[in-house]
Amino acid sequence: MLEGGFLAWRDAGLPLAATEVAAVAERFGATPFDIEGVFWSHRGEGRTFDTMLQEFGLQTPTLARLALLVRGADTARPDLAPEAAGLLAASLGLSRLYRDDLAQLDAGLSLYDAFHLWCRDAMEETHNWPAPRQA
Repeated sequence: MLEGGFLAWRDAGLPLAATEVAAVAERFGATPFDIEGVFWSHRGEGRTFDTMLQEFGLQTPTLARLALLVRGADTARPDLAPEAAGLLAASLGLSRLYRDDLAQLDAGLSLYDAFHLWCRDAMEETHNWPAPRQA
């Protein structure tokens, strides 16, 4: 572990697993995902989630809103959508809660399902109940 995370690790010239992913994927007939230089990855300002939506032709207002949240969380740009900070916080919390990658992925899928449903039909809902009393 290196203070500064992945970017500090990379900048220090330490070995990156991503450099071996393509060879491992080829050996096992797998599809490399979310690393530089592969089909299923970032494109321009978009994140891998944006790439998936584009390639699968999934264009709905709900998914466009979710993509904005993912992009904001993945790029540390909460200015793109206020909820991006919450998605980033929850994702980082899951990475500390689960040591097992598959357990973390399973929990993360529930998190993304919840954000998807919020984007679909709960964006206008608040928890300001009971309403403050008028004087």
